[in-house]
Amino acid sequence: MFELFRIELYKIFRKPRTYISFIAIFLIVGLIQLAFKSDGGTLSELLFSGLKGMFQFDGGNLLNGYFVAYMVLNTLLIQVPLLVALVTGDLISGEANMGTLRLLLTKPISRTQIVLAKFAAGITYTFLLLVWMALISLFLSVFVFGRDDLIIGKSFGVVQLVVDSGGDDIFWRYLCAFALAFLALSTVAALSFMLSVFAENSIGPIVSTMSIIIVFTIISTMDMPLFQKINPFLFTSYMTAWKGFFNMASNDDGGIRGSVYSLAAILKAAAILIGHIVAFISVATYSFKKKDILS
Repeated sequence: MFELFRIELYKIFRKPRTYISFIAIFLIVGLIQLAFKSDGGTLSELLFSGLKGMFQFDGGNLLNGYFVAYMVLNTLLIQVPLLVALVTGDLISGEANMGTLRLLLTKPISRTQIVLAKFAAGITYTFLLLVWMALISLFLSVFVFGRDDLIIGKSFGVVQLVVDSGGDDIFWRYLCAFALAFLALSTVAALSFMLSVFAENSIGPIVSTMSIIIVFTIISTMDMPLFQKINPFLFTSYMTAWKGFFNMASNDDGGIRGSVYSLAAILKAAAILIGHIVAFISVATYSFKKKDILS
């Protein structure tokens, strides 16, 4: 099984399209960081103008690495599902299109093992892509812009996460946020992988995955009674649940250091995303076992 996984991983990284995602993330993050670095004063005034009208900021670097990383994640995680589907939507349909899938099935390997090995390789690619994004969006931003308190404007007020002599109350939140983002992207990977079982070329699963995400996202954002009943069952409703790690619980004295406002909601989101992954892979496995491979 491990040897099969290794072969599938080799197939993924042998294709030039795999590296498009890494290059795209590097360029997008680099451009955002360059914009903040070259014109940070103007951007800072624009981003914090509303907050400065209500609060007085004494010293500190508002435009620090943690803030830049937060802005990058808000921008980039909307685009990353396409980069994931670009590879995972090709894992089975790509081989069907090339005619190598029938040859693979002549080997003494069960179809279930083939599905699981391919999906494991796709998940590994997704994980490496997210690690790459973490390295250049978080660690590089902190290196270039430094560390300081993270100020985030919310609809209900302002959240201030601090870095002081008492320790860093921000870095661990990013680690947890990336972990939850990995679950969200793994759900996208599972969806596109499932769709690739039913296709004979890669375009269909990739386009279908993005179409589903767009439609579900629109439903999630529309405040209508019918859609409100559907929203809890859509995985897209939980793809931005990582932001919950940047909301602090509070008491009469203010925010509680090291706390999360609604841990139960985050755990629920993680459970629902995992449930979708299991459901998509179960459908993919069952369908692939029943599928007639004619090409």
